[in-house]
Amino acid sequence: HVTQGEIASRNEAQLFVLFALFSPVLFFSLMLQTVQSHKPHFLALHCQEVGGKNFEESMSHVDNFVKELLSSDALKEYSRARVYLDENYRSQEHFTALGSLYFIHDSLKNIQQFDFKAKKFRKVVGKETCSETLESTPTLEKAKFPQDYFPECKWSRKGFIRTRWAMADCAFDLVNIHLFHDASNLVAWEKSPSEYSGTRQKALAYVLDRITDQRYEKLPFFVFGDFNFRLDSKKVIEKLCSDATMQTIRTDNNEIHKLVFQETDNDRKVILQIEKKLFNYVNQEVFREDNGTSLLEFDNELSVFKERLHEQEIGFPPSYPYSEDSSQGKQYMNTRCPAWCDRILMSPSARDMLLKPENEEKSIVYDNIGPNVCMGDHKPVFLSFRITAGAGKPNANKHKCCVVQ
Repeated sequence: HVTQGEIASRNEAQLFVLFALFSPVLFFSLMLQTVQSHKPHFLALHCQEVGGKNFEESMSHVDNFVKELLSSDALKEYSRARVYLDENYRSQEHFTALGSLYFIHDSLKNIQQFDFKAKKFRKVVGKETCSETLESTPTLEKAKFPQDYFPECKWSRKGFIRTRWAMADCAFDLVNIHLFHDASNLVAWEKSPSEYSGTRQKALAYVLDRITDQRYEKLPFFVFGDFNFRLDSKKVIEKLCSDATMQTIRTDNNEIHKLVFQETDNDRKVILQIEKKLFNYVNQEVFREDNGTSLLEFDNELSVFKERLHEQEIGFPPSYPYSEDSSQGKQYMNTRCPAWCDRILMSPSARDMLLKPENEEKSIVYDNIGPNVCMGDHKPVFLSFRITAGAGKPNANKHKCCVVQ
């Protein structure tokens, strides 16, 4: 993409933002391959569930992973880095299990990071890693969602971390986010949209209001992480089982335990079974064929934010829930209806920062990593793009493709 000389003459910078919930060993290799392919000047990596499900036992492995990443030969030209790991699981009030990692290429000469306490930008020099008590770290803003947002979960780790950056006369926010999941497939099926969709909508609005309030200057922003967006379960099931009959199996307390959908002919073949944590559909190809495009019509959770958030066209299959069997990298688990949980979104003004040269079709790439490789139940998603000088600053000279709204 852009060489050091081109930065000087054209005032452009190549950015690469990446969301990931992953198996560290395989992700490490594939991520570095992707970085070498796109050669970004600024690399942003947002992780959720740092330490995994057994974080008390596994948190030490996170530190080792970060050390390997910082010292890897593939990143040797990234001599500046900022790593923020929320590892303080003993603090129920604050723990989000989020990790935000940023790597700056040597060719990017003048990059600054915002100090939220001093309310000014500071030059980024060297490599720094911050963990444990991120609440007192001045170069980020962190919050956990109020407990009453998701009362079903005693100890939710959902929240967000924001950092602010300035480079090539551009300024923008990067927000790492993890929203609430669907606790039960049966509850998600009851109505359209589901009650879980409403909870995520409330939490996302909380974040957007927080990062655009009056405390700091409003800037373009990118929000990326695990939004846990789900397809509209009721409508998807109606489509998948349009010619089927439904049998309801109840518990002794008359609560729904299981839904069974059977074809009306063909020896009443079972095509779908649903329980609280079971979604077993007979033909997974529908989620993989043409990257699941036929199901995007049921991906509606972002629609209420259409004036505030934008996204590049999705050209990859649903990112969750993949099998954790290392031999089945393309297979989905039969636990949830596959969905595009993992996204990279941006404000209207951030969208206008993206440079789109007329002679380059793939100047913007929005895709997943390791489509055929098992890296855990989520596939990492990345966005590679260029920005141009002056984007994000109201009084700067801007490229015609970077008009700030």
